[in-house]
Amino acid sequence: MNKLYIGNVSAEASEEDFESIFEQWKIPFTGQFLVKTGYAFVDCPDEKAAMKAIDVLSGKVELHGKVLDVEHSVPKRQRSCKLQIRNIPPHMQWECLDGVLAQYGSVESCEQVNTDTETAVVNVRYAAKDQARLAMEKLNGSMMENHALKVSYIPDETVAPEGSSPGGRRSFNARGPPRSSSPGLGARPKVQSDIPLRMLVPTQFVGAIIGKEGATIRNITKQTHSKIDIHRKENAGAAEKPITVHSTPEGCSSACRTIMEIMQKEALDTKFTEEIPLKILIHNGFIGRIIGKEGRNLKKIELDTGTKITISSLQDLTIYNPERTITVKGDPEACAKAEEEVMKKVRESYDSDMAAMALQSNLIPGLNLNALGLFPSGASGMGNVSNVQVTGAHPGFSPFGWSPYGGEGPFWDSMSPASSQPLAQGQPESETVHLFIPALAVGAIIGKQGQHIKQLAHFAGASIKIAPAEGTDTTHRMVIINGPPEAQFKAQCRIFGKLKEENFFGPKEEVKLEAHIKVPSSAAGRVIGKGGKTVNELQNLTCAEVVVPRDQTPDENDQVIVKICGHFFACQLAQRKIQEILAQVKRQQQQQSKTAPGAQPPLPRRK
Repeated sequence: MNKLYIGNVSAEASEEDFESIFEQWKIPFTGQFLVKTGYAFVDCPDEKAAMKAIDVLSGKVELHGKVLDVEHSVPKRQRSCKLQIRNIPPHMQWECLDGVLAQYGSVESCEQVNTDTETAVVNVRYAAKDQARLAMEKLNGSMMENHALKVSYIPDETVAPEGSSPGGRRSFNARGPPRSSSPGLGARPKVQSDIPLRMLVPTQFVGAIIGKEGATIRNITKQTHSKIDIHRKENAGAAEKPITVHSTPEGCSSACRTIMEIMQKEALDTKFTEEIPLKILIHNGFIGRIIGKEGRNLKKIELDTGTKITISSLQDLTIYNPERTITVKGDPEACAKAEEEVMKKVRESYDSDMAAMALQSNLIPGLNLNALGLFPSGASGMGNVSNVQVTGAHPGFSPFGWSPYGGEGPFWDSMSPASSQPLAQGQPESETVHLFIPALAVGAIIGKQGQHIKQLAHFAGASIKIAPAEGTDTTHRMVIINGPPEAQFKAQCRIFGKLKEENFFGPKEEVKLEAHIKVPSSAAGRVIGKGGKTVNELQNLTCAEVVVPRDQTPDENDQVIVKICGHFFACQLAQRKIQEILAQVKRQQQQQSKTAPGAQPPLPRRK
């Protein structure tokens, strides 16, 4: 995407003229300018140089009486669904931009582009060519908060053939793998793969942070190369408002430091005497690793930065709002250093989690992980997830816009409620799994007045019941989960995570549970395999213990039990592998019934 098209070129323009202009504005270029009648082409060494040329020259620089029009050079065959929108007001809320883009079609992705300009730039992909064309026609030149938008096509790598095209015209090769979709309509653009910084600030300081006509916040975004969302219209009357900062780690820290300084100055001007701590919103999945074993990580951050750090209670969490508040007290510089250390730990944990999730994503057959929204862009299926604002969540928080599962296990928080997620192709059959949990954990799973288990059932799209205790001294209770594969994944995942969160397993102890699934007695031999070969392979592949008890008496439905024991992913993989075997047996039985003697032959096709 580094080749530029220069339009509205005077017939008197020469290659030397263009070289002079580019050198004057200190824009690097490679090779020679290809000057034609009325237009020209040039290559830039990288995308940053190309963006600078567009921003500095297009519509601003005159050559021989004509104002140049500079944009990406995109062959017609690559003018598909991808657009670049430039000159977006820097203080504009992303929710507003999302609404504008949605007027012209279904937005599959919206990604921010890093530039040195004061205004913002995004790359947008629509679901269809006609939608992109309509957006191009309507948005190009339209005014948005006194800024004229500039819209142009950018090469769509998904339609680019490899190598040179027929006819000798130079084609654009894809630069690396095609980008995965962003979380979809309503998603805030991500800067590279960095995690946004989320802060809580007192409502009375929001005006000072924004400044007159947005001048202060615009200056912050320019100096720190960040995008800042202030969710000031959410939760009217609340004492604090969330702020989301999208940038590199350095940009987030710089913005945090600046915002703290602004609040301190405003406090002095308004004679506000209370201490103003730094409050950071962190996904609960990271909290355990921020604290560390016996609180060592947290204590080290406090000692290194000279701050006092407290963390909000687990009781403040809800199923739809998994963020906890980290309160840092100290002078602004010390608080800024503490923010750097806390977010550094969060990013390390996030990268570790995503690497682990990516390894697991291709190992579970028969499960539509894309429908779960577990993975970020580039890992697995998160690209198809819709960004729905869930009631009860902190303003601006997407419960699955970016969320790992964390060491404590609650990565289920990154998934959306079952009602908002498409399931696998067709309607998958419902399955029943009996999951055995410690008897003492029943209260935690049910929740106060049954609220937790009701929320969990709604969230997963499954029926969840806890069977009565078999005796007074029983150590385990059976949870009966009924639903399709994706619902099973969500429900079981949450139960595993809840047991870890509530400390039913030690800090270093992995959560391992036993699950029972019923299979037709006629298929039990296929699960075991000749000489136990299949079940041994299952155990080696999944790292779960798989047992088909011998001498079982089939129940009234002629079914027997298969026992599976292991950590969450091991259990899931084993369940899916066994269901795969059962589906294969079922298909074979159906084929045999069709070819059996006496079966009705198919009717001849009419000619």
